[in-house]
Amino acid sequence: MSNALITGFPGFLAKNIIKELRLQKAFSSIYVLVLPVQVDKAKEMIAEIYKDEIPNQQIIIVEGDITEPNAGLKNETLNMLREKVEYIWHLAAIYDLAVPKDIAWKVNVHGTDMFNKVVVQFPNLKRYIYFSTAYVAGKREGKLLETELIRPDGFKNYYEETKYEAELLVEQLKESVPVTIIRPGIVRGNSVTGETIKFDGPYFFINMITNLKWLPVLPYLGKSNSFINVVPSDYITKASIYSCFSEDALSKTLHLTDPKPYPVEEVYRAFVKEITGKYPKGRIPLFLAKASVSLYLVRKLLQVEKETLDYLTWDASFDTTVADSILKKGNITCPDFIESIPSMIGFYNGHKDDKLYHIQIK
Repeated sequence: MSNALITGFPGFLAKNIIKELRLQKAFSSIYVLVLPVQVDKAKEMIAEIYKDEIPNQQIIIVEGDITEPNAGLKNETLNMLREKVEYIWHLAAIYDLAVPKDIAWKVNVHGTDMFNKVVVQFPNLKRYIYFSTAYVAGKREGKLLETELIRPDGFKNYYEETKYEAELLVEQLKESVPVTIIRPGIVRGNSVTGETIKFDGPYFFINMITNLKWLPVLPYLGKSNSFINVVPSDYITKASIYSCFSEDALSKTLHLTDPKPYPVEEVYRAFVKEITGKYPKGRIPLFLAKASVSLYLVRKLLQVEKETLDYLTWDASFDTTVADSILKKGNITCPDFIESIPSMIGFYNGHKDDKLYHIQIK
């Protein structure tokens, strides 16, 4: 069997991809590039994964840092990896919508640039899977194609901007390296179990509703005709693994987004009903909601990042023609969002008092 190198461990997606790769017996050894400060956490996560008792598949920590030359790897370690590894997955990034500009650029852009310089050194490379985001589109609206990488007039936050710049760097490798670029939508927990390791993205709305459920009624936030594209981690996991080994996905960019997304208001309505037992009534103007969460004490109380509200009125849709044509051969489809909200809220309710799941609001 082949061997793989994966960055972004011990992150949630990397963990789930490794668990699924083990189930599929894809690799004999998976090397995980881990920051020195995260080695203890990585060891704990590996011990948890090993509870699957799947034999003859190692997970091996190699200490490094994507922002450093040669990813901070020792020469002997890099030489060993170059000889053994045929598949590379690059997931390491700062995913926070509220990330400051300097940190986002250092990790997402400079880090990807430095890591690309490592990737091109692998003589036996069969696939380089790079995790971008569907939101490289920035403020562009309308129908967004997988075959496009167009610089928008602006971005909603530094996360979007730096992931766009990073994808540009990976796109340039397609002529010389076997690349597949993955653009996920907003990732949530497992569609069946609800499991996640942090409450961000759509969970900010769940935080807000939970913290306001003492009110007699909860209003809608403004008036929106937009759709929200949220995808479960198990879909991202299975779809990206299938794409890794698909010749059809070579040199392609795939939108791993929901081909049948729901309107923002319908998702909000379902969240409110599941959490409070009642449907929302009335509306408050969106500018008032934004003004409220611009105040630190308010957003800390509600556990909401103010950047979240920018997606309520963003009018765009993601075309999934390329992804659909590839994934249908593997019978892989995106689970329905509304149908899996009960498991999502169930997991949230079981862990909402655990601070480790919550993002520090700034």
